[in-house]
This record gives sequence, structure tokens and C-alpha cells, in this order.
Amino acid sequence: MGMITIYGIKNCDTMKKARDWLNAHKVEYVFHDYKSAGISQATLEGWVKQLGWEVLLNRAGTTFKKLPDERKLGLDTAKAVVLMEEQPSMIKRPVLARGTELLVGFKPETYAAFFGVKW
Repeated sequence: MGMITIYGIKNCDTMKKARDWLNAHKVEYVFHDYKSAGISQATLEGWVKQLGWEVLLNRAGTTFKKLPDERKLGLDTAKAVVLMEEQPSMIKRPVLARGTELLVGFKPETYAAFFGVKW
């Protein structure tokens, strides 16, 4: 199946739901906490290339909303990567990686399909 890594922040409710789902379905995974371990520019650029920055950047979150307006204007790939690298709280959570496959966000039915579990 390949190594599973779930990226996010420890005290996030959505992260807790996703980790609970993985544990309940006995899916082995590694948890990568952005707050303590950070996230590399290269990783973010790879994700953005695959998914698009619009999918990854959490513009509905408090961290993004608190940004000065000039940092929100004219967003493009490069600017979005810089924002997410500087403040990983702006990355939608969780990001689940299995090899080159990525899932963003958590929905039980999506995880079930991804892992081939009956829903």
C-alpha cells in the first residue's frame, strides 16, 4: 500500500477525526505536525503542482483572515507557497499522502474509497 503520512496540526478537530478514522480502520501512518516539524518549500511546491494552490491554501481560516490585505491581493502559486511555508496553519488539513497520491481534508467516505474500505 505504501507509507501513509498525515500532515497537519495536533490540536485540530478535523485532524483528530481523521486520525481516529485511520486508527479505527487499523491504517498505519506517520503523523507530521507542521507546528513542530515545519514543512519544506519543496514539499509545498510539489503539492501545489499536483493539486493547485487554491486547494491547499485555507482562505477561510483565522490565520489567513488576519493577514494584512496587501498579502492577500494578487495571490498566485509563488505567493501562496510562501504564505503556507511561513504559517503552516494556512494549509488545509489534513493532507494525507500515500506515495504520490494526495488527499486534502477529511470525509469518512473519501477515506473509505481511498483505502478500499467498505463504507
